[in-house]
Amino acid sequence: MATVYRARDRRLGREVAVKIIHRHLRENREVAQRFQSEARAVAKLKHPNIVEVYDVSDAKEDERYLVVELVRGTTLRRLLADEGHLPPEIGAALGIEVAEALEHAHQLGVVHRDVKPENVLVADPHLNSAPPDRDPVDVKITDFGIAKLLDAQGVTSTGQVLGSPAHMAPEQIEGGDVTARADVFGLGVMLYEVLVGRLPFDGRNPAQVLRRVLDGQFTPADRARPTIGAGYAEVLGKALAHDAQDRFASAAEFAAAMRAELDALGVESPRRELHAFLLDPKGYGAEHERTIVERLTARGRAAGTQGNVQLAAACYNRALAYRPDDQELIASVARLVRRERLRKGARRGMVIGGALVGCAVLVAGASRFVPRPAVEPNPAPPSAAVSPPPAPAPSTRVASVTSSASASPSSQVAPPIARPAVPRTNPEPDVRPDARVEPKPPEPRPSAVPADGVGRVRILVDGPQSAIVRIDGAEVAWFGKIQELAAGSHSFEFVPPDDRCCAGSQTLSVDIPVSGGPSDVHTVRGRIEFRPALLDLRGPAGSTASCGPLGSFPVPSQQQIPMSSPTLGISCQLLPAPGSTEQPKEFDVTLKAGRLSTNLGQ
Repeated sequence: MATVYRARDRRLGREVAVKIIHRHLRENREVAQRFQSEARAVAKLKHPNIVEVYDVSDAKEDERYLVVELVRGTTLRRLLADEGHLPPEIGAALGIEVAEALEHAHQLGVVHRDVKPENVLVADPHLNSAPPDRDPVDVKITDFGIAKLLDAQGVTSTGQVLGSPAHMAPEQIEGGDVTARADVFGLGVMLYEVLVGRLPFDGRNPAQVLRRVLDGQFTPADRARPTIGAGYAEVLGKALAHDAQDRFASAAEFAAAMRAELDALGVESPRRELHAFLLDPKGYGAEHERTIVERLTARGRAAGTQGNVQLAAACYNRALAYRPDDQELIASVARLVRRERLRKGARRGMVIGGALVGCAVLVAGASRFVPRPAVEPNPAPPSAAVSPPPAPAPSTRVASVTSSASASPSSQVAPPIARPAVPRTNPEPDVRPDARVEPKPPEPRPSAVPADGVGRVRILVDGPQSAIVRIDGAEVAWFGKIQELAAGSHSFEFVPPDDRCCAGSQTLSVDIPVSGGPSDVHTVRGRIEFRPALLDLRGPAGSTASCGPLGSFPVPSQQQIPMSSPTLGISCQLLPAPGSTEQPKEFDVTLKAGRLSTNLGQ
């Protein structure tokens, strides 16, 4: 959107950055009208982690420009290109810096709308100093309000506003209200990439990426890179929730959750930790691994002693991801498994003992009224003492907990824990008092399922996200919702919002299984085909329209363009016929599924 110059303010004697808006945006009337108001709104932001705006062009000037703080360094995007991904504690520290900047902006009514690594500046730590009593501020976020500025008629058709579709919240893609929670989502996407090394929602083209964001399906961070651990993965999972109401209510809450994880591992000053990493990224890595494994082991040991098996397992899992062959860690896992088995065994003994005491009371009371039989029954042989099976060899991964419904149950390996036997209270029929009753093997324990046989269903649509969905003939609100249906066969009908954009409806008959718990969700996916767009190319005979990935077409002509989304913005060049003295012309067209669009380059 701009060319950036390094400049010197001759009045104040300081170096600044001057951003001069590109000509095609400067000449857009709506952009020009928004520029002043957006610049004033951003100029109110005064925070150490936000690039400060010093000055803005006057409405009467020919140029549109901003004078802003100059940051000597690089972008987070370039840092990630060099490092691949950052250590989890460093990513969390960086996330806190950005989250606190966003919170400041949100309090003043400014939503960034485009939180991504390109818009986060990282100062050169060797040139960045601070007073002795303060830690240097190495991270600053820039370009507040640019996405809103560019979201103008005649600008969006180029597709540039959707230049970072993987970082946009679902409600932003759908054209809904963009609030602070959209920035929380964008920050979650950015930190996922910082920690994992790749985006949570990725694809071969923008349309595919947008669909995946709308589907809300991604691999939990600790499964994508186990050294991240369950704690950070849970925080990211909440930030990336499809429904805005399920995310953190504010960037401040997001920062607090990250800070809590750092506090638990003894990182007292995230800003100082980040500065130490930036001074020597390679040297920091080896020392960080040694330190974090020691702290995770100590925390896991303390949690296991206190009976918090879930936390202990999460700590050991992450430590083992760093050192899968560490015999001391493997021994700690084995002790945790044995302790849990013994605890469960003791609890089972208490349950069985309580049941036996209750039976004895009932028998003693009944003996007052039931005559004793003439022949004493042969006593049944005492049943063998119930003991847990021998512990298996410890795995290098113990039970872990995931916060995302998309996690596969098979990805979690839990220690085998003996379950308490359920005493049978129904007497066997036709048993004589003197009969010898052989003990029967215990009946298999039923799996934990809802008593009412309910299946939880997520509905996805490959096609228009405004599609109408009917279940058994009744229309339902499906987007971002989980449906609860009686287990069994159901009819799902997927109907396009109108006949002009899309092909006919689709009907599926699906058997819905019983869900085993809140996270066990069955997915039903329907498909509605978009109709091709018709592109009417006009211009001098013999010329050619070159439209990038769509190809080149003769002019004049009409072309059918396959569509995978409701609209598609394309940029083309109108190339003159051979021998013509005309100059090539550029034009933009917004294609709409099932509709005719005409180029403006004639």
